[in-house]
Amino acid sequence: MAAVHDKGSSYPPTDLHLAQRLEGAEAAASIAFVEAHAALNRDVGATHMRIGVVAAIFDGPESPLTQTFGLGVFGAPGTAEFESIENSFLSRSAPVQHEVSGLAATDTVVQLSARGYRTVEFSTVLVRPASIPLDGVRGVAVRRIRPEEGPLWCRTAAEGGGSESAELADFIEAFGAVMVRAADVQCFLAEIAGRPVATGALCLAGDVALLAAASTIPSARRQGAQLALLGARLDYALAQRAGLAMMVAQPDSASMRNAEFQGFRTAYTRTKWWLAGGAA
Repeated sequence: MAAVHDKGSSYPPTDLHLAQRLEGAEAAASIAFVEAHAALNRDVGATHMRIGVVAAIFDGPESPLTQTFGLGVFGAPGTAEFESIENSFLSRSAPVQHEVSGLAATDTVVQLSARGYRTVEFSTVLVRPASIPLDGVRGVAVRRIRPEEGPLWCRTAAEGGGSESAELADFIEAFGAVMVRAADVQCFLAEIAGRPVATGALCLAGDVALLAAASTIPSARRQGAQLALLGARLDYALAQRAGLAMMVAQPDSASMRNAEFQGFRTAYTRTKWWLAGGAA
């Protein structure tokens, strides 16, 4: 696999300001998604709320997007804010979950523990300047999809991401059907010899580009499709004046190691907190 070439581009300092930028970008991407979902299927009741400076996202009781973003990075929330957030989820029979940056105010963790939350998951937020170039990949063509190609993009993403489970494939295809309609989201398709083999997407939020939806069909893996998709998305982000790219991966996963090889660096680790005794 080709490597990146750092020609002096600077990485942002790992501080609270960076966490605010990145958590704000993911909140914006999630809001765009639930607004598209609400327009596509009103029965879900997908919505979002700003409670103080926290973004509370509801995409259905079982959706992985149903949670908050930004808790603690703009200061520790008070009791009234916690209660308002919790009630907004519990009133919809949804679990109360918060994605909390390791750079959040220390008092946030103290309050979460005192209120009966427990940790259920960890993730790593990675960043890189969009301006660091990548080596090209021969034989792989990448382009943004046309409006009518949404179903093709969804099927390709499902074939790659759901290759081990028909249920997961169905979920990815349904998730993709919303993503291709979301505002500020651009979906990209990689082709080899004219055949669609891989997908990727980005959501622009100010000067940050959130990269997501990386998927490659099994027969086309290890041929550079994702590297080509990364390069195309970074070029697009830079052209739109987004200087920083971010992505989220599971700690010590293959996705995280690949991201590091491609110039991403860990900004911080996040912890997902779940309110014990709330909706399951």
